[in-house]
Amino acid sequence: MEDSRRQFLKIAGIAAVGLGAKPVADVLGAGGEAGPAPHTRKGDKALTAKQFGLVIDTTKLTSPEDLEPLIAVCHKVHNVPHITAETVGDEKTAKRHEIKWIWETHFHNAFPDLENKYLNAEVEERPFLVLCNHCENPPCVRACPTQATFKRPDGIVIMDFHRCIGCRFCMAACPFGSRSFNFRDPRPFIAETNRKFPTRTKGVVEKCNFCAERLAVGQPPACVEASNGAMIFGDLEDPDSEIRQVLKENYTIRRKVALGTGPAVYYII
Repeated sequence: MEDSRRQFLKIAGIAAVGLGAKPVADVLGAGGEAGPAPHTRKGDKALTAKQFGLVIDTTKLTSPEDLEPLIAVCHKVHNVPHITAETVGDEKTAKRHEIKWIWETHFHNAFPDLENKYLNAEVEERPFLVLCNHCENPPCVRACPTQATFKRPDGIVIMDFHRCIGCRFCMAACPFGSRSFNFRDPRPFIAETNRKFPTRTKGVVEKCNFCAERLAVGQPPACVEASNGAMIFGDLEDPDSEIRQVLKENYTIRRKVALGTGPAVYYII
Protein backbone atom coordinates (compact mmCIF):
# COMPACT_ATOMS: atom_id res chain seq x y z
CA MET A 1 0.00 0.00 0.00
CA GLU A 2 2.81 2.41 0.97
CA ASP A 3 4.64 1.65 -2.28
CA SER A 4 1.49 2.37 -4.27
CA ARG A 5 1.02 5.68 -2.43
CA ARG A 6 4.60 6.73 -3.11
CA GLN A 7 4.21 5.80 -6.77
CA PHE A 8 1.02 7.87 -7.04
CA LEU A 9 2.66 10.92 -5.44
CA LYS A 10 5.64 10.56 -7.77
CA ILE A 11 3.42 10.49 -10.87
CA ALA A 12 1.32 13.39 -9.57
CA GLY A 13 4.45 15.43 -8.89
CA ILE A 14 5.79 14.87 -12.40
CA ALA A 15 2.41 15.82 -13.85
CA ALA A 16 2.32 19.00 -11.76
CA VAL A 17 5.75 20.03 -12.99
CA GLY A 18 4.72 19.29 -16.57
CA LEU A 19 1.53 21.31 -16.28
CA GLY A 20 3.29 24.15 -14.53
CA ALA A 21 6.24 24.44 -16.88
CA LYS A 22 4.50 26.52 -19.53
CA PRO A 23 3.01 29.10 -17.13
CA VAL A 24 6.44 29.53 -15.52
CA ALA A 25 8.04 29.92 -18.92
CA ASP A 26 5.36 32.46 -19.83
CA VAL A 27 6.09 34.47 -16.69
CA LEU A 28 9.83 34.52 -17.42
CA GLY A 29 9.29 35.37 -21.07
CA ALA A 30 6.92 38.22 -20.27
CA GLY A 31 9.17 39.91 -17.75
CA GLY A 32 7.40 38.54 -14.67
CA GLU A 33 3.80 38.50 -15.89
CA ALA A 34 2.04 35.45 -17.23
CA GLY A 35 0.75 35.55 -20.78
CA PRO A 36 2.02 37.25 -23.94
CA ALA A 37 4.25 40.29 -24.05
CA PRO A 38 2.57 43.50 -22.82
CA HIS A 39 2.36 45.15 -26.27
CA THR A 40 0.38 42.21 -27.67
CA ARG A 41 -1.86 41.48 -24.69
CA LYS A 42 -5.58 41.62 -25.41
CA GLY A 43 -7.03 44.90 -24.20
CA ASP A 44 -3.79 46.83 -24.63
CA LYS A 45 -4.00 50.16 -26.49
CA ALA A 46 -1.69 48.99 -29.30
CA LEU A 47 -3.00 49.64 -32.80
CA THR A 48 -3.63 46.34 -34.57
CA ALA A 49 -4.75 45.24 -38.03
CA LYS A 50 -4.89 42.31 -40.39
CA GLN A 51 -3.19 44.42 -43.07
CA PHE A 52 -1.95 47.90 -42.33
CA GLY A 53 -2.09 50.31 -45.25
CA LEU A 54 -1.59 53.98 -46.05
CA VAL A 55 -3.38 56.47 -48.29
CA ILE A 56 -1.56 59.66 -49.33
CA ASP A 57 -3.80 62.45 -50.59
CA THR A 58 -1.50 64.24 -53.02
CA THR A 59 -4.11 66.95 -53.65
CA LYS A 60 -3.38 68.18 -50.11
CA LEU A 61 0.40 67.90 -50.46
CA THR A 62 1.16 70.07 -53.45
CA SER A 63 4.53 71.64 -52.66
CA PRO A 64 7.92 70.67 -51.22
CA GLU A 65 7.04 72.83 -48.21
CA ASP A 66 4.06 70.56 -47.51
CA LEU A 67 6.25 67.46 -47.59
CA GLU A 68 9.26 68.76 -45.70
CA PRO A 69 7.84 68.48 -42.14
CA LEU A 70 6.57 64.95 -42.81
CA ILE A 71 9.99 63.80 -43.95
CA ALA A 72 11.70 65.66 -41.12
CA VAL A 73 9.59 64.12 -38.35
CA CYS A 74 10.06 60.59 -39.72
CA HIS A 75 13.82 60.99 -39.93
CA LYS A 76 14.05 62.60 -36.50
CA VAL A 77 12.01 59.89 -34.76
CA HIS A 78 14.03 57.10 -36.39
CA ASN A 79 17.52 58.58 -36.11
CA VAL A 80 18.01 58.78 -39.87
CA PRO A 81 21.38 60.46 -40.55
CA HIS A 82 21.56 63.68 -42.54
CA ILE A 83 24.48 63.19 -44.92
CA THR A 84 25.35 66.18 -47.11
CA ALA A 85 28.15 67.26 -49.43
CA GLU A 86 29.39 69.57 -46.66
CA THR A 87 29.74 66.72 -44.19
CA VAL A 88 31.32 64.11 -46.48
CA GLY A 89 33.27 66.23 -48.93
CA ASP A 90 31.47 66.03 -52.26
CA GLU A 91 27.98 65.82 -53.75
CA LYS A 92 28.45 62.46 -55.47
CA THR A 93 29.47 60.69 -52.27
CA ALA A 94 26.69 62.37 -50.31
CA LYS A 95 24.11 61.18 -52.84
CA ARG A 96 25.41 57.61 -52.79
CA HIS A 97 25.55 57.48 -48.97
CA GLU A 98 22.19 59.18 -48.38
CA ILE A 99 19.78 57.38 -46.05
CA LYS A 100 16.05 57.79 -46.76
CA TRP A 101 12.98 56.34 -45.08
CA ILE A 102 10.50 58.65 -46.79
CA TRP A 103 11.36 61.16 -49.48
CA GLU A 104 10.13 63.39 -52.28
CA THR A 105 10.13 62.56 -55.97
CA HIS A 106 8.15 63.41 -59.12
CA PHE A 107 5.30 61.57 -60.80
CA HIS A 108 7.47 60.09 -63.57
CA ASN A 109 9.84 58.56 -61.01
CA ALA A 110 7.10 57.28 -58.74
CA PHE A 111 4.84 55.92 -61.49
CA PRO A 112 6.97 55.20 -64.58
CA ASP A 113 4.39 52.70 -65.82
CA LEU A 114 1.66 55.39 -65.83
CA GLU A 115 3.61 57.98 -67.76
CA ASN A 116 1.92 59.72 -70.70
CA LYS A 117 2.77 62.84 -72.68
CA TYR A 118 -0.65 64.39 -72.02
CA LEU A 119 -0.37 64.23 -68.24
CA ASN A 120 -1.91 67.18 -66.43
CA ALA A 121 0.82 69.77 -65.91
CA GLU A 122 -0.04 70.35 -62.24
CA VAL A 123 0.17 66.64 -61.46
CA GLU A 124 3.41 66.31 -63.41
CA GLU A 125 5.03 69.05 -61.34
CA ARG A 126 3.53 67.97 -58.03
CA PRO A 127 5.98 66.39 -55.52
CA PHE A 128 5.12 62.87 -54.35
CA LEU A 129 6.01 61.17 -51.08
CA VAL A 130 7.46 57.69 -51.55
CA LEU A 131 8.45 55.09 -48.98
CA CYS A 132 8.46 51.35 -48.41
CA ASN A 133 5.19 49.97 -49.78
CA HIS A 134 4.90 47.12 -47.24
CA CYS A 135 3.91 44.81 -50.05
CA GLU A 136 1.55 41.88 -49.81
CA ASN A 137 4.16 39.77 -51.63
CA PRO A 138 7.47 41.45 -50.69
CA PRO A 139 10.37 40.29 -52.89
CA CYS A 140 12.85 41.70 -50.36
CA VAL A 141 11.74 39.11 -47.80
CA ARG A 142 12.32 36.25 -50.22
CA ALA A 143 15.75 37.60 -51.12
CA CYS A 144 17.07 38.03 -47.57
CA PRO A 145 19.30 35.05 -46.61
CA THR A 146 19.19 35.71 -42.85
CA GLN A 147 15.53 36.68 -42.30
CA ALA A 148 16.73 40.11 -41.22
CA THR A 149 13.77 41.45 -43.17
CA PHE A 150 10.43 39.73 -42.68
CA LYS A 151 6.70 40.34 -42.93
CA ARG A 152 4.65 40.54 -39.75
CA PRO A 153 1.12 39.09 -39.48
CA ASP A 154 -0.26 42.65 -39.70
CA GLY A 155 1.38 43.17 -43.09
CA ILE A 156 4.27 45.37 -41.98
CA VAL A 157 7.56 44.49 -43.67
CA ILE A 158 10.08 45.12 -40.95
CA MET A 159 13.78 44.63 -40.23
CA ASP A 160 15.87 43.13 -37.48
CA PHE A 161 18.97 45.30 -37.78
CA HIS A 162 21.04 42.85 -35.74
CA ARG A 163 20.49 40.07 -38.28
CA CYS A 164 21.44 42.17 -41.29
CA ILE A 165 24.77 41.09 -42.80
CA GLY A 166 24.86 43.87 -45.37
CA CYS A 167 24.60 41.65 -48.44
CA ARG A 168 22.09 44.11 -49.99
CA PHE A 169 20.13 41.33 -51.71
CA CYS A 170 16.96 42.97 -50.38
CA MET A 171 17.93 46.26 -52.03
CA ALA A 172 18.41 44.52 -55.36
CA ALA A 173 15.05 42.77 -55.00
CA CYS A 174 13.03 45.89 -54.05
CA PRO A 175 11.55 47.47 -57.21
CA PHE A 176 10.79 50.72 -55.38
CA GLY A 177 14.26 51.74 -54.21
CA SER A 178 12.88 51.90 -50.67
CA ARG A 179 15.99 50.68 -48.84
CA SER A 180 19.21 52.46 -47.91
CA PHE A 181 22.61 51.05 -47.02
CA ASN A 182 24.90 52.47 -44.37
CA PHE A 183 28.22 52.79 -46.15
CA ARG A 184 29.56 54.53 -43.05
CA ASP A 185 28.70 54.85 -39.36
CA PRO A 186 25.49 56.93 -39.39
CA ARG A 187 25.71 58.16 -35.80
CA PRO A 188 27.99 61.17 -36.37
CA PHE A 189 25.41 62.49 -38.85
CA ILE A 190 22.49 62.50 -36.40
CA ALA A 191 21.95 65.98 -34.97
CA GLU A 192 19.76 64.88 -32.06
CA THR A 193 19.47 61.20 -31.15
CA ASN A 194 16.06 59.81 -30.20
CA ARG A 195 16.99 57.35 -27.47
CA LYS A 196 13.64 55.57 -27.76
CA PHE A 197 14.64 54.14 -31.16
CA PRO A 198 17.87 52.24 -31.96
CA THR A 199 20.61 53.74 -34.07
CA ARG A 200 22.18 51.59 -36.77
CA THR A 201 25.76 50.71 -37.62
CA LYS A 202 27.92 50.71 -40.71
CA GLY A 203 27.04 47.87 -43.08
CA VAL A 204 23.34 47.67 -42.22
CA VAL A 205 20.34 48.20 -44.50
CA GLU A 206 17.38 50.23 -43.22
CA LYS A 207 13.96 51.48 -44.33
CA CYS A 208 10.49 52.66 -43.26
CA ASN A 209 8.82 50.40 -40.70
CA PHE A 210 5.36 52.06 -40.67
CA CYS A 211 6.37 53.32 -37.20
CA ALA A 212 5.83 49.88 -35.66
CA GLU A 213 7.25 51.12 -32.36
CA ARG A 214 4.56 53.83 -32.22
CA LEU A 215 1.76 51.45 -33.19
CA ALA A 216 2.75 49.25 -30.24
CA VAL A 217 1.84 52.06 -27.83
CA GLY A 218 -1.31 53.20 -29.63
CA GLN A 219 0.14 56.02 -31.73
CA PRO A 220 -0.16 56.42 -35.53
CA PRO A 221 2.92 56.75 -37.74
CA ALA A 222 4.76 60.02 -37.15
CA CYS A 223 4.27 61.25 -40.72
CA VAL A 224 0.54 60.53 -40.55
CA GLU A 225 0.20 62.42 -37.28
CA ALA A 226 2.01 65.44 -38.77
CA SER A 227 0.08 65.43 -42.06
CA ASN A 228 -3.09 67.18 -40.84
CA GLY A 229 -5.31 64.60 -42.52
CA ALA A 230 -3.42 64.33 -45.80
CA MET A 231 -2.34 60.79 -44.91
CA ILE A 232 -4.75 58.09 -43.73
CA PHE A 233 -3.48 54.97 -41.99
CA GLY A 234 -5.41 51.88 -40.97
CA ASP A 235 -6.57 48.32 -41.57
CA LEU A 236 -7.17 47.54 -45.24
CA GLU A 237 -9.03 44.37 -44.25
CA ASP A 238 -11.57 46.18 -42.08
CA PRO A 239 -14.46 47.38 -44.29
CA ASP A 240 -15.55 49.84 -41.59
CA SER A 241 -12.14 51.48 -41.16
CA GLU A 242 -11.45 55.07 -42.19
CA ILE A 243 -8.90 54.00 -44.78
CA ARG A 244 -11.43 51.73 -46.50
CA GLN A 245 -13.97 54.55 -46.60
CA VAL A 246 -11.39 56.87 -48.15
CA LEU A 247 -10.50 54.25 -50.76
CA LYS A 248 -14.18 53.73 -51.51
CA GLU A 249 -14.78 57.44 -52.08
CA ASN A 250 -11.64 58.31 -54.06
CA TYR A 251 -9.82 57.09 -57.14
CA THR A 252 -6.36 55.94 -56.14
CA ILE A 253 -3.27 54.52 -57.80
CA ARG A 254 -0.37 52.43 -56.53
CA ARG A 255 3.22 52.11 -57.64
CA LYS A 256 4.22 49.47 -60.20
CA VAL A 257 1.22 47.22 -59.58
CA ALA A 258 2.02 45.16 -62.69
CA LEU A 259 4.95 43.61 -60.82
CA GLY A 260 2.53 41.76 -58.54
CA THR A 261 4.04 42.80 -55.20
CA GLY A 262 0.74 44.20 -53.91
CA PRO A 263 1.75 47.62 -52.49
CA ALA A 264 -0.14 48.72 -49.36
CA VAL A 265 0.42 52.43 -50.09
CA TYR A 266 -2.24 54.20 -52.16
CA TYR A 267 -2.21 57.67 -53.73
CA ILE A 268 -5.17 59.97 -54.31
CA ILE A 269 -4.44 61.92 -57.49
